[in-house]
Amino acid sequence: MLRGLDVQDILIIDRLELELQPGLNVLTGETGAGKSILLDCLGFVLGWRGRAELVRAGRRQGSVTAWFDLAPDHAARAVLDAAGLPVRGELLLRRVNTEDGRKTAWVNDVRVSGDVLRALSAVLVELHGQQDDKGLLAASGHRDVLDAYARAGGLRSEVRRVWRAWQKAEAALSEARARLAELASEEAFLRHALEELEALGPEPGEMAELEEGRRRMKAARQMGEAMAAARAAISDDAAGRMVRDATRSLEGIAGGADGRLDSALDALARASDVLSEAEREVEAAAEELRFDPVALERLEDRFHAYRSLARKHQVAEDALPDLMQTMRADLEALESGSADVGALEADVRAAEATYTAAAGTLSATRRAAAGTLDAAMAAELVPLKLGRAVFATEIGGAEAGPDGRDSVEFRVATNPGAPAGPLGKIASGGELSRFLLALKVCLHGGESGRTLIFDEIDRGVGGATADAVGRRLARLSQEAQVLVVTHSPQVAAQGASHWRVDKREEQGATLSQVLALTSEERVDEIARMLAGDTVTDAARSAARELLAS
Repeated sequence: MLRGLDVQDILIIDRLELELQPGLNVLTGETGAGKSILLDCLGFVLGWRGRAELVRAGRRQGSVTAWFDLAPDHAARAVLDAAGLPVRGELLLRRVNTEDGRKTAWVNDVRVSGDVLRALSAVLVELHGQQDDKGLLAASGHRDVLDAYARAGGLRSEVRRVWRAWQKAEAALSEARARLAELASEEAFLRHALEELEALGPEPGEMAELEEGRRRMKAARQMGEAMAAARAAISDDAAGRMVRDATRSLEGIAGGADGRLDSALDALARASDVLSEAEREVEAAAEELRFDPVALERLEDRFHAYRSLARKHQVAEDALPDLMQTMRADLEALESGSADVGALEADVRAAEATYTAAAGTLSATRRAAAGTLDAAMAAELVPLKLGRAVFATEIGGAEAGPDGRDSVEFRVATNPGAPAGPLGKIASGGELSRFLLALKVCLHGGESGRTLIFDEIDRGVGGATADAVGRRLARLSQEAQVLVVTHSPQVAAQGASHWRVDKREEQGATLSQVLALTSEERVDEIARMLAGDTVTDAARSAARELLAS
């Protein structure tokens, strides 16, 4: 519910505080007093498109603040939560317009974009008037309106669910068909490439083993050459022969040396033994690390075969085993593809049948609700002096979609035998106001939590018809807060709260003000609306009768 509006320096308003009440709130005043400006201010703070220049002349900026009470289940709470804004029982909106046209908005003291304001506006306020080109006059929204009247939210959710399932099945089938066609076009390449890969037979991790084997074999070749040189140096033909020659020379003179050469001979004997042992160890190591050029050639061939296929398929060498498995799987998929596509086609047919059944149930619900709505409208139009008019909810076929297979449009014929047409094009201004009001009375169940605003919806009617309009507004206000801008005394008399919009001159400037009326002031205001500038006792008496009724 809209609790209040605070306006500063907007158009001809310097400062205005308006505290609205539950039920039917009535705003009256002479033409040009500023009633429409109040709606401009409310539209501004709600992010609606409106006048470009709003700041009062001579001021640097203007601002509008609106505050709402939110019920625990109010739809605005979900909007706030989705936007990451504080959620509490009171909702505070504030928007500022500077003299250079910049606009800034806050929700619960957090700066927000105009999109957030408009999202909140959609669940906070409904505006109805003769110039309204949205809501009930927009045929694009009539299906939603009828579904809300039919309480078909659950059915629509089910239709949307099965629609998504159908579209998902269609997408899977299209993907499978495209994949099958792609594989068929590549079949020859796949078979040839797979033959090459299978001939190589790559194994996971084998490339690392090949690289390590190449490193070891190349190292073995280098070590073999070094060990051969070492063995040649310590063999009997080299160092061994030199030790033996030295031993023989010393043995020949040892007898005359009185034992002085014994230690040297012992050392040479040990050296000969050590050299023999070293030669044996080198020979053993050479045998263990023996270089096999044939094995290296085979290993090099496989290593380069890996690299060649990897370059051909533009993958890493380690990815060849996985690529081979993928190609096998692709060929298997090609061979089994027809069966898979057949199964997916069956899934699509089943999903379509489920959707058709759900959409059919929703269509039947809509048609039943359309008949009920048309009958309710016929009853509402009689006291509004439109008893000869015909309101019809026309349901036609539409392309299948997430909301079913129906198009819905509200059409009217204002006179018997006249052709029916769209609501917004057939009805005249006064008739349109009454059609909209009757439709809103039939549709509204008080569940939306919105504030309903009617801008001079009683224009062009008077007497008993205006009284019927007022009574229907009062009936609506029993379930929702209603704000009506009116020139009709019959409508004004139905208000639970009454404000008068006046203009005043102050220091050469025209300013607008809004005054809350007492019971006696309401009598004078309604009398003015009845009699004009000169308020008579008879007009006051008539005003009291209207208020009493």
